[in-house]
Amino acid sequence: MERRSEVIEYVAKKYGVDHVAQIITFDTMLARSAIRDAGRVMGIPYAVCDKTAKLISSEPNTTIEKALEKEEEFKKLYDSDQTVHQLVDMAQKIEGMPRNTSVHAAGIIITNEPVSDFVPLRTTKDFITTQYTTAVLESLGILKIDFLALRNLTIINNCIKRINENGKKTDINSIPTDDKKVYEMLSNGNTMGVFQFESKGISSLVMKLRPGSIEDLTAAIALYRPGPMESIPQYIFNKHNPEKITYETPLLKEILDVTYGCIVYQGATCSRFK
Repeated sequence: MERRSEVIEYVAKKYGVDHVAQIITFDTMLARSAIRDAGRVMGIPYAVCDKTAKLISSEPNTTIEKALEKEEEFKKLYDSDQTVHQLVDMAQKIEGMPRNTSVHAAGIIITNEPVSDFVPLRTTKDFITTQYTTAVLESLGILKIDFLALRNLTIINNCIKRINENGKKTDINSIPTDDKKVYEMLSNGNTMGVFQFESKGISSLVMKLRPGSIEDLTAAIALYRPGPMESIPQYIFNKHNPEKITYETPLLKEILDVTYGCIVYQGATCSRFK
């Protein structure tokens, strides 16, 4: 989290500043902001706009149209106050329109030729960004990599520093991945604070899986997402009943042995078949 900018600088130095760019995003007018912005342009007192906007739920994906159907106070004010009626009608016309631009939280594109050969660019004080959004860039086949600012890596780094400050020299590469007490802890459902294992759903999965290796943990993370989830019962059954694992062909045993006969890693499996 603290050194993400260094990674971006490294990529730019390695591949060339003109071959790397960040990605633009467009912030759109949400229901509440649309009402406040429309009211400011229409000269309606802020107190009226703010009162009207606050009658709309702040839940994600709430629109003015949905609010008129579900929010009784909002609908009542809309029907009874002509000024508010005009304000809401105008706000609906601009709702969802781009309001301002910002930079994608994680995405970076890297091209084999200068980025400007592929897409238009824009410059800000600190960044060079594309003028196309992620969806358009991916449709053009341009390589996009997400450099995530993970708080957990910073926490791990700080822990290592504290340990070393107290006279016990260690580094991240010296930590064993076969510590039985760790797997017992996870199997008991004590996953609070463990990156990617904190949710109730995946904690339940780990308790049923009873992992015994880093490969088991990796597979659990890969399986716990839409699509692969349907393979979870089979994966757990196979892990606990290895004698019942069957393969369509003996050639698959070498590939799928580590995942108990289940196809978990699509990319890795495909590359090995080639």
